[in-house]
Amino acid sequence: MKNIFKVLITASVALAISDSSFAQATATASANANIITPISIVKTVDMHFGNVAVSATIAGTAVLAPAGTRTTGGAGGVTLPATTGTVSAASFTVSGQASYTYAITLPSSCTITDGASHNMTVNTFTSSPSATGTLSTGGTQTLNVGATLIVSAGQVSGTYSNSTGVPVTVNYN
Repeated sequence: MKNIFKVLITASVALAISDSSFAQATATASANANIITPISIVKTVDMHFGNVAVSATIAGTAVLAPAGTRTTGGAGGVTLPATTGTVSAASFTVSGQASYTYAITLPSSCTITDGASHNMTVNTFTSSPSATGTLSTGGTQTLNVGATLIVSAGQVSGTYSNSTGVPVTVNYN
């Protein structure tokens, strides 16, 4: 009788355990990640406004398009001599994941100096492509940047530049 009682208790416990195992279920999911090529930007050409002549009494602007062409603006105090000097829009190579799009952030302005106390402002930056670009199937694209040079009346002659450069930022969309 003791043996039957032990068998019944063991069977009851086993049955109780087996009933609770039917109350739960397990499934699995895969974990995946897709690592893409990081986006990068490398300067290939610096921005050069070239030779600019200024009036002694009237301010003006020199506008450098992303295509590397120049025009004048403002009140007419700037002319572009036939001897142009070096004229080029800034140019960058953007590289990354093939066929991805990216956003372009241009600076609002920068200051260039002759190394003494004479400054000019560069602003109204534009780019080609503008706002967003698309990397080729090879994963690259050329990004050209132009801007407007603000020239004061009687601006002191000399070579003006900036040591910090013109920051252009790209980010994947």
